Amino acid sequence: MDALGYMLTGALAMLALAWLWQRLAGFDAQRPQDYAAGAPQFDLREHLDGPIRCEGVIYGPLGRVVSRFTGDFEAHWHGNRGVMSEHFDYDSGNSQDREWRLELGNDGSIRAEAADLVGPGHGRQMGSAARLCYRIRLPKEAGGHVLSVTDWMYLTPGGVIVNRSQFRKFGIKVAELVATMHRVGA
Repeated sequence: MDALGYMLTGALAMLALAWLWQRLAGFDAQRPQDYAAGAPQFDLREHLDGPIRCEGVIYGPLGRVVSRFTGDFEAHWHGNRGVMSEHFDYDSGNSQDREWRLELGNDGSIRAEAADLVGPGHGRQMGSAARLCYRIRLPKEAGGHVLSVTDWMYLTPGGVIVNRSQFRKFGIKVAELVATMHRVGA
């Protein structure tokens, strides 16, 4: 094997190790079962109900903050079915309105729909966390791309929800969102 062969073999080995690390120890390695014994117990019907205030940042593919935002949500539940209306204001001066339609299964499963999703989202709430996976179509002014999203929400002891989401295109992370959510008046 010549020097180029060794270099290509080394590069492939490093890519394989990076992929393996991501799958076994990174963000994508989390499972709802990892939080089953966690306290406090996260119930979307309780903790995402009524008026909610959100504040967060979006990181670009290089890990730098590319956007800051605030949001005002209003969520209501009828049994295991809920609707959460969201209004976001971004530091760019843009705003966005969205609406989630959520359905919880008695086993903790989550089904989610929204106008900008490509198909329904699926997830699970367990212990002190909830995960939701879905594909989202960005607005035209943001490129109109379809991204795969893994959305984790973690309930803190004080009732604040910390949301961490990763957005991927062709398996490559292109953005990450970190936000806090808390019920207004809670």
